[in-house]
Amino acid sequence: MQFHDVRFPANLSFGSVGGPERRTEIVTLSNGFEERNTPWAQSRRRYDAGVGMRSLDDIERLIGFFEARQGQLFGFRWKDWSDFKSCEPSQSLSFEDQEIGTGDGQTAAFQLTKCYRSGAQVYHRPITKPVQGSVKAGVDGIELAEAVHYSVDTESGLVIFSDPPATGATVSVGFEFDVPVRFDTDRIQTSVASFQAGDIPSVPVVEIRV
Repeated sequence: MQFHDVRFPANLSFGSVGGPERRTEIVTLSNGFEERNTPWAQSRRRYDAGVGMRSLDDIERLIGFFEARQGQLFGFRWKDWSDFKSCEPSQSLSFEDQEIGTGDGQTAAFQLTKCYRSGAQVYHRPITKPVQGSVKAGVDGIELAEAVHYSVDTESGLVIFSDPPATGATVSVGFEFDVPVRFDTDRIQTSVASFQAGDIPSVPVVEIRV
């Protein structure tokens, strides 16, 4: 997998713009009604890293990170400051933030997910890049201890219990997470004069599947 398990400098991503993207295919019928469909089961996020640049030192760090990733070749972690926790941004993590499964007495590994809800509609987003040390897990309302009762694969987002949860037991978690992304360009253009005058470079970043 062409992925470097390193995070884009968080202070540079702060202030960046971006968010989820969907792809919808729309066909307008002769009677004016529409048929809408999507080939994507999951949303995809896009960001602009250039917006967070505030000084020439920031530009230097950006270029260094870009060169180390060889442009679009290698993916990396990105902190989305608007959505990086299993709970609301103003709240503290709890092992009961998200329910990720129900025990069957045999399954020991559960995929981290985050639930987005609006009315009766629910979207479960797979989380593959949790922040190391941030994951809290519990079974049936009882918090467990990492490295004692469970381990976390930070490369895939799997929570692996030492003893499979009992049949019918609710598995819940809380966590912080990054977004796996890559640069969406093989070129960065900057100008000292224009940057000092307030012209910010555009550095597109796009989410990848890992």
